[in-house]
Amino acid sequence: MTKTAQRDTAPLVISTLDRATLMRLAATEYGRCADVVSALRGVDWARRTDCPDWDIRALTGHMVGMTEMAASLRVNFRQMRAAKRRGGVFIDALTAVQVEETRALSNEQIVARFRVIGPRAARARRRTPGFVRRRAMPQPQMVGGIEEVWSLGYLIDTILTRDPWMHRIDLCRAVGVTPVVTADHDGVLVADVVTEWAARHGQACEVRLGGEAGGSWSFGASGESIELDAIEFCRALSGRAAMSGLLATQVPF
Repeated sequence: MTKTAQRDTAPLVISTLDRATLMRLAATEYGRCADVVSALRGVDWARRTDCPDWDIRALTGHMVGMTEMAASLRVNFRQMRAAKRRGGVFIDALTAVQVEETRALSNEQIVARFRVIGPRAARARRRTPGFVRRRAMPQPQMVGGIEEVWSLGYLIDTILTRDPWMHRIDLCRAVGVTPVVTADHDGVLVADVVTEWAARHGQACEVRLGGEAGGSWSFGASGESIELDAIEFCRALSGRAAMSGLLATQVPF
């Protein structure tokens, strides 16, 4: 079977939360990210992060670039074209473009830019019509070594919130501060990740996650039992920590 045939028959990955909740999470997350970026000080910008090859300055450049892409179709098309010209793995090329395009900005401009474009991105994502969100993304995505096809809605409604959320955790870890975590925001994000993770591996398991974003879930009977902090659970599924067993099943962020 050819790779093209695999794409044509693969199920389309879609969001599972209702859209009102997803848009609420998006607006809140942009605000929380802006708060963390605004609190960075001079020595912080050069600190290393959990993202290979990125210090805080490069990571925030990617965050600004990705948020601008979500806020503007013009920026979206420009970044996409530039990423395609670079070649290689598309998401790696795209993030590299975002880091390069924001490199000339001062740290103060990065902070100011994020404050402005976060709300714009939330509005643009909320206004994306259903017929667009139901379409398949033109590029297949690789998750855990497996190629899959995402709907544009999955990218717009889910991934574009998970990405800044995880990077907010990266930033907080890099500067040694405790991230703001609440059940009504982070807890909803984590629960969605848990549900998707369980569907991806399809095995029975019991999951108990600690912290404000935690909770308990049961999938089937007599399966693996997992106890972990909720944030560390998500970091593991993102590939930021080497794990075995069911925790080796990746979920995209």
